[in-house]
Amino acid sequence: MGKKKALINGREAMVVGIILAMIVIFSALSPTFRTYNTVVSVLDSAYYIALMALGVVFPLITGGVDLSIGTGLVCYALIGGYLTVHQGMPVAVALIVTILCGVVIGVLNGVLVAIMDLPPFLATLCTCMITRGLGPALCGGFGVSWPSALSEAGTFRKIFKFTNAEGTVIPVGIILIVVLVLVMSFVLEHTKVGRYTIAIGSNKEATRLSGVNVKFYHIFAYVISGFFAGLAGVAYASTYATIYPGAGAGFEMDAIGGAIVGGVSASGGSGTIFGAFLGVIVISLMKIGLPFIGLQANWQQIFTGLVLLAAVLVDVLKKKK
Repeated sequence: MGKKKALINGREAMVVGIILAMIVIFSALSPTFRTYNTVVSVLDSAYYIALMALGVVFPLITGGVDLSIGTGLVCYALIGGYLTVHQGMPVAVALIVTILCGVVIGVLNGVLVAIMDLPPFLATLCTCMITRGLGPALCGGFGVSWPSALSEAGTFRKIFKFTNAEGTVIPVGIILIVVLVLVMSFVLEHTKVGRYTIAIGSNKEATRLSGVNVKFYHIFAYVISGFFAGLAGVAYASTYATIYPGAGAGFEMDAIGGAIVGGVSASGGSGTIFGAFLGVIVISLMKIGLPFIGLQANWQQIFTGLVLLAAVLVDVLKKKK
């Protein structure tokens, strides 16, 4: 009989240890960190990053990257918000349009990379710049406020959190994220889409010679990334009162960084959805926790960079063994 697969691998166990250590350190240095509101804040920042990360795992495993997801999610949320607030489109339809915008950009990224053979960094950098300007251009350069949670049209905000009768905020969005982690883990590990994505990242030419439609599955990896960027746009619109043009630059680094910290190989061919999710928790804890101990946003970027560098070095050393 073959060995049973462990619930978590060594890299994931290490990241869990880092998460626990961060919680202990932040709690010890700042009593105000040990509050329920802090948990809600960490989850608020984790929702859209986690959704981006779940999607970008697929391009990363193919050996590519998707830099358009950060500015993309804001672009899609701006377009959807503009359509419902200024054009009278029903909120449900606007939410679908938000997600479909991500899918369209995902298809474009996939065609540029898989069909036109552009380097993934260059192709998605171009669509990153396009989405950064497209949303504000279509919305007149103004911020957009989706319907508030107090209105009937704002019911969609309760997907991620709602306030009960006692005034306590309930972060129900974590349930949706966990379900998506389980679903996408199954997709990556037990379906053709996942197996061929990993195969493309491991040896693209050998995969093609084995009869796999490499171009289709390569494009599909970017479609998945775009779809989840659209979902992240919905999460961002649900969590924050107003979507501002120009926001989103750097969001992709949090998602990509979280995925790599969680064990997704920077050179492709390996990685897990659960690991990426754990990496996102590390990034979100740093974003929320560092200000509690007197370190502002600049330090968060520095620490994120150092953690990401350490993760890449571990990946490189592991491949050399």
